[in-house]
Amino acid sequence: MTEPPPPPDPARLPPGVRSRFVDGVNGLRMHVLEAGYEPPGRPVLLLLHGFPELAWSWRRVIGPLAAAGYHVIAPDQRGYGATSGWDPAYDGDLAAFRMFNLVRDVLGLLAALGHRAVAAVVGHDFGSPVAAWCALLRPDVFRAVALMSAPFAGPPALTDGAAPAGAEADVHAALARLARPRKHYQWYYSSRAANADMTGCPQGVHDFLRAYYHMKSADWPGNRPAPLAGWTASELARLPTYYVMDRDRSMAETVAPEMPDAASVAACRWLPEDALRVYADAYARTGFQGGLQWYRCRTEGVGRREEQIFAGRAITVPALYLAGAADWGVYQVPGALERMQTAACARMIGCHLVPGAGHWVQQEQPEAVTAHLLGFLRAAEASG
Repeated sequence: MTEPPPPPDPARLPPGVRSRFVDGVNGLRMHVLEAGYEPPGRPVLLLLHGFPELAWSWRRVIGPLAAAGYHVIAPDQRGYGATSGWDPAYDGDLAAFRMFNLVRDVLGLLAALGHRAVAAVVGHDFGSPVAAWCALLRPDVFRAVALMSAPFAGPPALTDGAAPAGAEADVHAALARLARPRKHYQWYYSSRAANADMTGCPQGVHDFLRAYYHMKSADWPGNRPAPLAGWTASELARLPTYYVMDRDRSMAETVAPEMPDAASVAACRWLPEDALRVYADAYARTGFQGGLQWYRCRTEGVGRREEQIFAGRAITVPALYLAGAADWGVYQVPGALERMQTAACARMIGCHLVPGAGHWVQQEQPEAVTAHLLGFLRAAEASG
């Protein structure tokens, strides 16, 4: 791959948080942020980001969690940020980004750091299913799991096909036939054009990310989520256009009209300009394809057969779900929230929607997220 971006300037890091590299992680040189590493022997919390994010996404909770007595570790995952050793090509090794290899990355990081187990693995957005699979596959290592934004509905059903069933393909044809033709963002992200659309967009990566983060936050008045009745075109079309897009628009074109004005940017406490610049600088260097490969594995069924081996198996360690009350991600997969609570997680300790937060819950409301996590960790420990 091209030279990865440097890690965040130490001057930008919160007090007590350091940046470093860990070699020999499943073929990666992994960049991590961490705090609470002294004294040794503290229980470990592992924080896994989503798209389009970085370890930097946890900057507002790392310090408070460490202050509560934990060794907190947040990596740039495969395909992201200053972590290197992954293939950036659309036509590269897609299987390296399948779910089980992402879990292997996490296990490799812990082994390289000398940890045999963690108190909890915490995942946000696409980091949420990675955290869920960590807990499902290795409950001996990941002794509790906290999922943010994306509910985990459990492993896929055991079928003869590796690719999504025909009904899923039919819904995309139905979306395209709507009076206002639409397309699903995950399949757009899986297209060859998506990376170039975002890295080469007219507004530039910085303004694209500003508008994208804004439109998925509680700051955008259009975020008033509600459950969907089913996986049908008419129901999916209720989702905002950053999830179910206009058919002939790119993601950069989708969010551009929602670019906040200068006064709104200046008033944005959760993502000030110096924080946004860390993201913008990183993605301007790496592009977005590393993260987009994760979506391609989902839409193309890469790794689905091995996931089906665990059909019907539930997560048995204590589990928590957190999301912003203004996050459509809670409902974008109809029924997933309910299946997570009734079947996919056998020991669900809490399920909370945080007021004043949209999709970026740990950035928008870090105090509430920290409080929920610490309460969950106490309850998980007490439950044995």
